[in-house]
Amino acid sequence: MSNRAVLEVIALDAEDAVAAQAGGADRLELVTDMAADGLTPSRETFAAIRSAVDIPLRVMLRLADGFAAGDIEVLARTARELRAEGADEFVLGFLDQDGHADLVAVERVVAQLDGSAWTFHRAIDRATDRDALRKQLADLPGLDTYLTAGSPAGVDDGIPTLLAEAARAGEPGYEAQILVGGGLQLHHLPRLRAAGIDAFHIGGAARPAGWSAPVDAAAVREWREALDA
Repeated sequence: MSNRAVLEVIALDAEDAVAAQAGGADRLELVTDMAADGLTPSRETFAAIRSAVDIPLRVMLRLADGFAAGDIEVLARTARELRAEGADEFVLGFLDQDGHADLVAVERVVAQLDGSAWTFHRAIDRATDRDALRKQLADLPGLDTYLTAGSPAGVDDGIPTLLAEAARAGEPGYEAQILVGGGLQLHHLPRLRAAGIDAFHIGGAARPAGWSAPVDAAAVREWREALDA
């Protein structure tokens, strides 16, 4: 079995997707509007990216900045439409006003995914109780990944939490893969890899010229080579 670490790259369009795959990305997270920290892309954007690359695509299900679900029926309809377009992996995560998992919203959306694999995103880093959230979500179909920095402030502050959660792998609530992202830098990799963490997520790091520029294949390749070293 391969021990190759997963490298996931944020893609906004087909140009990003092609460059990310060329640089060695294993999977893409598809979003729009990074000014709002990443919202659901259009069906047309998904279709264009799907036709441009052949690596897995995880599509964001998020209507507005923040971690409230908003209109659950709109979310559910959007999920159904993307499934109909061929999307088969997703990213979502909603909290209630007290910082607990919004199970009503999460379950309603997950019910539209037909068992598709999905990531609970960095809402976990804003949760009142990470352990309780993990255990609440543990039995939902398709949940196989948590995207997390370990802290709302980013990986620098979150490493102790990431290492502690990695050490609990396989326990109830800790079966899902840890996908580290949010201020992730190359110098973090050795310590995280040594702890058994094997999935990493980059956005700005794949765009040395900033979010107004496309993904740079060479920047992605630097990460790929660091992970493979």
